[in-house]
Amino acid sequence: MPAECDWQSHSGLNRRTIQNSMTTAPAKAGWRFRQPSVIPGFGLTLGFSLAYLTLIILIPLSGLVWRSAALGWADFWAIAVDRRTLNALKISFGTAFLAAAVNVAFGTVVAWVLVRYRFPGRRIADAMVDLPFALPTAVAGIALTTLYAPNGWIGQLLMPLGIKVAYTPLGIVIALVFIGLPFVVRTVQPIMEELDKEVEEAAATLGASRFQIITRVLFPGLAPAIITGFSLAFARGVGEYGSVIFIAGNLPFKSEIAPLLIVIRLEEYNYEAATAIAAIMLALSFLMLLVVNLVQTWSRKRYG
Repeated sequence: MPAECDWQSHSGLNRRTIQNSMTTAPAKAGWRFRQPSVIPGFGLTLGFSLAYLTLIILIPLSGLVWRSAALGWADFWAIAVDRRTLNALKISFGTAFLAAAVNVAFGTVVAWVLVRYRFPGRRIADAMVDLPFALPTAVAGIALTTLYAPNGWIGQLLMPLGIKVAYTPLGIVIALVFIGLPFVVRTVQPIMEELDKEVEEAAATLGASRFQIITRVLFPGLAPAIITGFSLAFARGVGEYGSVIFIAGNLPFKSEIAPLLIVIRLEEYNYEAATAIAAIMLALSFLMLLVVNLVQTWSRKRYG
């Protein structure tokens, strides 16, 4: 009988020990590099991803930075502060930023119409949004130049009003709006489809105005997607070349973009200047995209 009591007390002690260890185990668990997954192949997929990113992105960008660093600080700074270089960078980044802002406004409206309304030809309009993705950029540039030239269908109507589009920065903005619109629409549209209409109806029954519903109910949920669409459209606009060179006119100090200036330096066999301008564009693009990503992270934390 005493032996049986000792065994029962010992087994009870073991059970309590196991329970205590089970309750305290999650508290001791920390971050691990490899997360458990039902699907195997973590090492293989991670190695492939790192190798792909290294070969496609890191090595070319490292070569660009290394080639521009070979100039020396004095020569690099001379190219960076050159008046033609600064003006080309100003036009490229300024027009890309303005076009992305326009696309945010109109792209959100287009996404709203495609999601919330049913009308004849809706699927055709939805498919037309992706047309800039499939259309070659050179073809888009030629078409826009034909339309907005002083003797074009639209340009000849704007000329009496004193508005000149082709061969000006305004033409660059229109070209970038054309190629950047799908980025905003396709980023905002899926999020807008997931918004619950009952929340809007509940806000309306509680006395909220339409402006309050848009700013306090819809916008918090759409803000991260809108910022993402803006960053994608901006990044595409900064490096755009084919659809811009035809309508821009490529006039130095007026409508010359930075990618075109790089091509000009390459045609002059001035590879050092071309790589220096490209490195400056890379640094500025990275900085602006970093700021956009920080704002996007803040908006996600702010609006949940």
